[in-house]
Parts: sequence; structure tokens; C-alpha cells
Amino acid sequence: MTSATTNDQQNTAPPPPAPAEITYAGQYSVNPLAEVGFRRMCAQIPAVLGRIARLSWRTDRRAVQLLLGCQVLTGVSAAVLLTATAHAMEPVLGDGAAADRLREALPALLVVALAAALGRGAGAVATYAGRRITPRLTTETDTALVEAVCRVEAAAYAEDGFSDRHEAAEMGVVRTQTMVADAQRLLSALLRMVTAGGVLSVLNPLLLPLLLLAVLPAGVGAVLTARVDYEIHYANVADRNVRGMMRWWATTSKYGDEVRANSMTDYLVHWYRTLSERCDRRTLDAAPRTLRIALLSSLAGGVFLVATWGALAWLAVSGRIELAVAATAVIAVQTTLAALSQVVVSGAAVFHTSLYLGDMQSFLDTAAARAPRRGSRQLDPPVAEIRLDEVVYQYPGKDEPAVDGVSLTLERGQILAIVGANGSGKSTLTRLLTGIYLPDKGRVTWNGADLAETDPATVWRRTGLVPQIFAQWPLRARDNITLGQPRTHDDTPVWEAVDAVGLREAVEALPAGLDTLLSREVFGGSELSGGQWQRIACARALYRRPELLILDEPTSQMDPRGEHQIFERIKSIAGDRITIVVTHRPENTRIADHIVVMEHGRITEQGRYDDLVHAGGTFAELLALSQDR
Repeated sequence: MTSATTNDQQNTAPPPPAPAEITYAGQYSVNPLAEVGFRRMCAQIPAVLGRIARLSWRTDRRAVQLLLGCQVLTGVSAAVLLTATAHAMEPVLGDGAAADRLREALPALLVVALAAALGRGAGAVATYAGRRITPRLTTETDTALVEAVCRVEAAAYAEDGFSDRHEAAEMGVVRTQTMVADAQRLLSALLRMVTAGGVLSVLNPLLLPLLLLAVLPAGVGAVLTARVDYEIHYANVADRNVRGMMRWWATTSKYGDEVRANSMTDYLVHWYRTLSERCDRRTLDAAPRTLRIALLSSLAGGVFLVATWGALAWLAVSGRIELAVAATAVIAVQTTLAALSQVVVSGAAVFHTSLYLGDMQSFLDTAAARAPRRGSRQLDPPVAEIRLDEVVYQYPGKDEPAVDGVSLTLERGQILAIVGANGSGKSTLTRLLTGIYLPDKGRVTWNGADLAETDPATVWRRTGLVPQIFAQWPLRARDNITLGQPRTHDDTPVWEAVDAVGLREAVEALPAGLDTLLSREVFGGSELSGGQWQRIACARALYRRPELLILDEPTSQMDPRGEHQIFERIKSIAGDRITIVVTHRPENTRIADHIVVMEHGRITEQGRYDDLVHAGGTFAELLALSQDR
């Protein structure tokens, strides 16, 4: 093929496809604000203030007490400042020599200065208290979210919309970084508004309702704008979720070779830009709505503000209030107006926060409800027998069961091999055996104890699992093996696990041995090969000395020497536990005492290796195909 032909094909090639539109149905597909009215939205503000107060109180009680005390001081200083201003205005605007008038006003002016200083000092201390609360509160909520996801039933991951609701909940964590400051500003502004409004009401009751009417449209506009912002956020949740995942996969160094060698860069950039533009389009489409809200609220507020200043001017010109009172009223109006404006801005921010905190709390409540609650029954060691009785399990949204009517008995000292094609139900069966999933029908029992009635922690303490897709934790080599559960203060058991998988030479070659950080992305870290990482995963399971050891394709990335060493080790330790090997390679099942073949969620063949080889069934076919290369 000539280069000209190649160029012609490139020129006529179709453009790269855009990311798919992501939609899903169900109870979480409806915007929670779609049917919520303005009054109900505003009613959320006291509730969210209470929630912020409770969260902050649990985080740092002294800082909360300090913060509230400063708010009281702020309100008192505002009241004293306005009262002293009124006293100072009488001599300043009265008759007589300027020096005499200033001398008479001096005590009140000193009080004004002290009150202003007290207010500013209280504000500074309140900011300090807020900064003491915020980082710990953010950490607390962030950790609670991570813990909730880690503790939820594994089956919840397959539920429609789970990841999207998790993404929405993450925004609640982000908002905790500003919610204490927003609440602080709201309370401070409310106190200043109350004190200034009280002074203004004493001067002339007509001015206060006019001021309220001047600011109320801005409040309505701010809350309605927050509603629009949240609607955009809600519409973009799924796209942001996928975009975030794809951003990580596209930019992490682990997959850089695949991105470059397969010419994926242009498409990934196009894909990322298209998805970002889709999110932007929803934001831009909503801009006219927010503009209309802002214009109408500003117009209404402006009319009433003009009426307020007009009323004040009329009262002064007509002689209905004295000049000194009018001057004080000007200051009171400005103070009240500023406080009201701050109440509106901060109240809208608190309301906005309430939406995201609501998402976060809803997700936490759902996760708590989906945490394992299976009874408190404990297992007595050793685990001598595991039984499956007509077990059925079907993933949410699937038409057919992944495991369908499986019965099986496993005994201590036995090696069981599970063989089958992709999607035959092998990995799902191991999740049922370990209690990660509970069956929809049938029972799984350990020593006669139903896992549905047994404390899962007592099961998982006795389990060691090497999954097909295992974690490459950005931890030290030692911690990647012990996973933070060391049995002794020295490294002898760690080195035993390392030796068991033939990894001592590789570990000793690391810059800091067992203390080496296994993450090339972090400064000073090192990376292992795929086969070495798989050995780490096997060492991790062996270190636990489990009574149930499950190895799901444990040697798929290893060289023949490493694979032989792992299987020899499995045979040597099999007498003390129940061992399960899941594999696509029938030749690796020679070590097994019993073999089961799975197809479409069912066991279609079982027996010893030699019997199945000559049975002429699926096992014999898979073995012949694996050798025909």
C-alpha cells in the first residue's frame, strides 16, 4: 500500500465518535429540587445551620464556643456603635463653637471607636475559630464518605446510579471547606441586622419595612439562582463522574505506553474536550435564566431602595425628625442595608451548601443501610467445611443469574480448581464462598454456620484472596504485603511470604528494600513489573495464613519459573486450609484434588484431572485448545 493510498484513507476516515449520552432510570434519576417550592427551600436554611452546628460541635467544642461568643460580641458592638453615634451626633450638629461641640461629643466618639475595635477584633477571632474547625470538619466528612463506600455491601456497586450518587456526595465534602465561614458570616450579619434594625425602628418605624423590601428581592433572586446552579450540577453529575475516571486513566503513567503506542492521544483529548463542552453547554443554556432572575430582583430591590432613601429625605426636610436623628438614621440605614445584603449572600450560600450536604447525607444514609448486617454469630476455628446448597445469585439489572443452582462441599486440606470460560460465573462463585456477596437463594455455610447470620468480619479474618484485578497500593513494599496488619514487630513473617513467592531478590534490589514506596508517580518511589506485582498480591494472601485461600488467575502475568514456584507453594501448604484455584488454563489444575467446570453459572462437570481429561467434555476441549498453539 502506497503512502498516497494511506493518506486518502485517513482523509476519508469518519470522525471519532462523541462520548455516549449517559442516562439512567429509577428513583435516583429525578432531580430532588424539581418539585420543591421556594418556601420549602428557604425552610432548609435553619436545618442546615443546625447540621453545621452539630458537625462543628463534634469536631471542636471550644472553637464553636469561641465562635458563638464572638458573634454575640459582634452584635453587642454594633448596637453600642449605633447608640453612641446617635449620642455623638447631637452635639456635633448642634449650636455653639466647633471646639465645644467636639469636646462634648468626645466621650461618645471614644465609645464609637472602642465598639468598632471590639467588633473588628471579634470578627478576627471568629475567623480564627472557623479556621480551627474547617480543616478537621472537612477531613471528618471526607473520611466518613470513604469509610461508607469501603463498608457498603459489595453488591451495592452494581446498583444503578451508585457511582453517580457517590460523585454527587463528593461535592458535599467540597462544600464543607466553606460552610463554616458561610454560616459564621450569616450569623454575624443577622446579629448586626437585628441590632441596626432595632435602632432604626426606634428612630422611625417606617424605614425598617422599606429596607426589608429593598433587600428581599435580592434574597429571592439568590436562592433561585442557587437552585439553577444545583440543577446544572445535578445534570452534569454522570458526565463529570465518567470524565474524572477517564482523566485518571488517560494521564496516569501506568497506561502511558498503551495511550501512545495505540495512537489514542488525539481521540482521548477530543473525547475529554467534547464531554467538557457538553457540561459547559448545560451551564451556558442556563445563563439567560440567571440573567433574568438577577435583572428582575435588582429592579425590584432598586425601587424599594429609592423609596427608603426618599422617605428618609422627606422625614428630614419636613422636620418630622431632627437633623442629628436623620444623620444617625443614615448610618443605621447603611449598616442595616449592608447587614441585610450579607444575610442574603450568606443565606444563599448556606442554602446552596444544604443541597450538596443533602446529597452527601443521603448517600451516607444509603451506604449505612447497605452495610453488612448479618448477625453476630462467630466462627470457631478451624474452618473444616464450607458448603453451598443450591446457591443462586443474579446481578442487579441482569436477565440471567451469574450463579444458578450451585451445590458444592469443600473440606479442609482440599484443593479445588474452578475452570470455565469468561463470564461462566467463576469469580462470582468465589465472592459467594467468602460472603462478599450473599446468595439470592440457597445457603453458604462455614462449619454449618450460615454466612447470612454470621459476623462478616469473623469470616474475612480467615480469608485470603488474590483477585484477577488486584490493587497496586502506593505504599511501602512491607505494607503492600501486610496491608497494615503486621503480626510481629520484626519482618520475619514478611520475608517468609516474600520467599514463598520467589520475590526476595527483587525486593532486596529495591532502593530501600521493604521500606521502598511502590509508586513511580511519587518522588522517591519505585515500580515493579506486572509479574512482580502479581507475586506481591500472592504474598499478601499467604502472609495472612488464611483458612480459606482463593487464587483467581494467580499466575497470569508470571513467567513459567514463577508460575511453577507458586503452584508448588500452594501444594505444600494445602493441608492446613481449604484452597481454591480459579483458572482459564486447564493444565494448571493438575495440583487440584477436585475440579469443577462452570458454564453459564452452573457446574457442568466435576471430578479429578485424569477423569475429566478422558471424559470428552468441556474440560477436555479446553485442555486441547490450550495445547493447540
